[in-house]
Amino acid sequence: MNIFISGFALLSVLCAVLFIYTRTALTTISDAAFKNFQRVYLVVYLLAMAGDWLQGPHVYALYDSYGMSSHQIEVLFVAGFGSSMIFGTVVGSFADRYGRRANTIVYGILYGGACITKHFNNFYILMLGRLLGGIATSILYSAFESWMIYEHHKRGFDQESLGNIFSNAVLGNSLVAILAGLVAQTFADNFGFVAPFDVSLAVLTLMTIIIVFTWSENFGDKTGNWKQNFSNALSAIRNDTKILCLGLIQSLFEGSMYIFVLEWTPALTPKSTSTEKQESIPHGHIFAAFMVSIMIGSSIFKLLSKYTNVESFMRIVLFTAAVSLTTPIIFKGNQVVVFAGFLVFECCVGIFWPSLGQMRGKYVPDDLRSTIMNFFRVPLNMIVVVILLQNLQMKVIFECCVAFLMLATVCQQWLFSSAQISQPMETKKSPLPKEAEALLTESESMA
Repeated sequence: MNIFISGFALLSVLCAVLFIYTRTALTTISDAAFKNFQRVYLVVYLLAMAGDWLQGPHVYALYDSYGMSSHQIEVLFVAGFGSSMIFGTVVGSFADRYGRRANTIVYGILYGGACITKHFNNFYILMLGRLLGGIATSILYSAFESWMIYEHHKRGFDQESLGNIFSNAVLGNSLVAILAGLVAQTFADNFGFVAPFDVSLAVLTLMTIIIVFTWSENFGDKTGNWKQNFSNALSAIRNDTKILCLGLIQSLFEGSMYIFVLEWTPALTPKSTSTEKQESIPHGHIFAAFMVSIMIGSSIFKLLSKYTNVESFMRIVLFTAAVSLTTPIIFKGNQVVVFAGFLVFECCVGIFWPSLGQMRGKYVPDDLRSTIMNFFRVPLNMIVVVILLQNLQMKVIFECCVAFLMLATVCQQWLFSSAQISQPMETKKSPLPKEAEALLTESESMA
């Protein structure tokens, strides 16, 4: 158990050092308009994530306290992923057509409704809550980013500053996750397992009010219906290998990540014999260590972005993530090595989120952004549902994750090659520098 607490302390120091170094060594953005835009977005986004984090730790415990069987609880969890998988693409299309701001408000309403259903000890009402939560999750991971990227482009901010927003979002999200876990535990201890969901409802209500008064509306393709948007999204994926690669990387990496979330506890829990009591592990310290690792990853992303492009270094990151999840396969039962491998994986997660967001901002068209992003959540959720329903051994599950991450590495190499090929063409199409354009205009006027 000491290794987990020591690991958390060491990582916290490393995270603080990296954060201070990136703040002093890297050039800060002084544009007041950009800082205000980033602040407006991050406040809403972090409240949205807090509403999600507050619920996560006590969903299983609440169902169990209601006397639900393990099979019923499993069905409820699968229903959430299935709902996100089935309705995700339609929800994305609605966001593009009817407005991303409106879609984020719908997120607050749906997830708030899911919180209310937790007050009822009824399987079918709880099932309704899981369905609402699944739809809300699809909105959370598409509409907010789509709104921000569109506004970022519309207001003419520098492309590099987009990575800064994503990095700060990952950093803030990790802090929010730790804080939300502490708050949820405090309310659960004092008022019961349903109390964290009431806190989440309050946070989501506050988020919705702030959106109404601070966000402007933006749209994707307002002309087509959801079928037309779906068809256009498929055409964009077929015609641009970079979009296809991004989608595959998203599905494979995030699918592995969700499976990891379900499997890290049994992987780190020591095996007990029939004569000794099952030894517990400090879940709170381990979770906090994972969040700090993600924060470290967000700082590493800023450093890597300074020296090379994201398409290049993500090949190494994805390969490292694959290797890190071989630890529970090769060193099964070795807590120190497995825990170290998991920390490396979470660090890769911290690099992955801002990197994927920056690449999506570069390659995915604005008019179909939400539709395309949710389209690739279909295979993502399918991966998780299939793995959950197969009742596989833990070793096999991690072998699947390693295979998914190796495929993601291959897709990243494909994306890197495609970007290298298209770069000369983009250079040819790029406008002349201002100095050259002035000289050309002057020579033409003299002529």
